Amino acid sequence: MVNKDADLSLSRQCALLSVSRSSLYYKPVFSARDDDLRKRIDAIYTKRPTWGTRRIRVEFSHAGVRASRHKVSELMSQLGIAAIYRKPNLSKRHPAHEVYPYLLRGVEISKANQVWSTDITYIPLRNGFVYLTAVIDWYSHCVLSWRLSTSLDSSFCVDAVKEALANYGVPEVFNTDQGSQFTSSDFIDVLKEKGTISISMDGRGRAGLDAFFKH
Repeated sequence: MVNKDADLSLSRQCALLSVSRSSLYYKPVFSARDDDLRKRIDAIYTKRPTWGTRRIRVEFSHAGVRASRHKVSELMSQLGIAAIYRKPNLSKRHPAHEVYPYLLRGVEISKANQVWSTDITYIPLRNGFVYLTAVIDWYSHCVLSWRLSTSLDSSFCVDAVKEALANYGVPEVFNTDQGSQFTSSDFIDVLKEKGTISISMDGRGRAGLDAFFKH
């Protein structure tokens, strides 16, 4: 940091710090128009968090406000916001994660705690949506635990399975798809810690929540 009260001259301090002396006198210019656009974008985003640059620009046009998509994108970046949208693949496989074989082909489900499974689906809301994960007993179709999240990281899946294990004991088999949330070490380690759970993974999504919720 340049110190104007130091014994060294400003030129010498700038040279030692490898900064331009002219930068000491630079004052950022704040655009009143940009400030107004930021306020408008923030107001729109609060009501419509799923809207991206295209929709916001159209809304500006309807209101008689001129701004390019590039400008809207730049200001949204400054505000630290981005459109919330449904991801096309809720459980995408991670190439570096270990995948386990599917163990339930031809197996008769005859009792509770024989097979549990979990998956991720989404719940549409008026101004967006949230992700839902649930742990389900295959025999009873009972929802043992669930969590909501606005992102697809593994933490809400881990929390759900921990709660189910704490409240309902240990299943013989735990089945998931091959999504990165369920092949992550955080998730797998919770199951391995119990010592007796056989881990099963199905790439075709037999454990999908949508199928269970239709019953």
